Amino acid sequence: MNIAFIGLGSNLGNSRSIFDSVLQDLKNDEHTHVCAVSSSYITKPLDNAQQPDYLNAVVELQTKYSPYALLKNLQRLESNYGRVRSGEHWASRTLDLDILLYNDLILQEPELTIPHSGMLERDFVLYPLFEISPDLEIPGFGPISKALELCENRGMTILGQPL
Repeated sequence: MNIAFIGLGSNLGNSRSIFDSVLQDLKNDEHTHVCAVSSSYITKPLDNAQQPDYLNAVVELQTKYSPYALLKNLQRLESNYGRVRSGEHWASRTLDLDILLYNDLILQEPELTIPHSGMLERDFVLYPLFEISPDLEIPGFGPISKALELCENRGMTILGQPL
């Protein structure tokens, strides 16, 4: 089994309900096992103050999926929950599922980058990731605690776990 960390984000619709439902979908998938779920965090949108605030969380999975199969499955789930890919960078969305880490893999391909390309600058990724895996080593970088020291905290509100 492979270990993957998935970032969840939503700022359209009932984000809390969407998180609850997608987590249930992941739990029901015979190729994944949900190991840990962070608290959920309310965060301001990146570079677009005209959007609603986001709800963010991180999930740790054990998975039989390859990185690309996992990506395809996550994109299918996004579509199932009404995600529309408009081409606009950082557009509002009902559901965003990002592969943050996959084992110790370092991958830079047009379709998939692991570790996720912006995770070291995103408080809404690092804080929930640290919450569920405080001893985590980020491939090509080092301890997550070091990443937290270097990351600006933009002021998040912590809520309870999605499920």
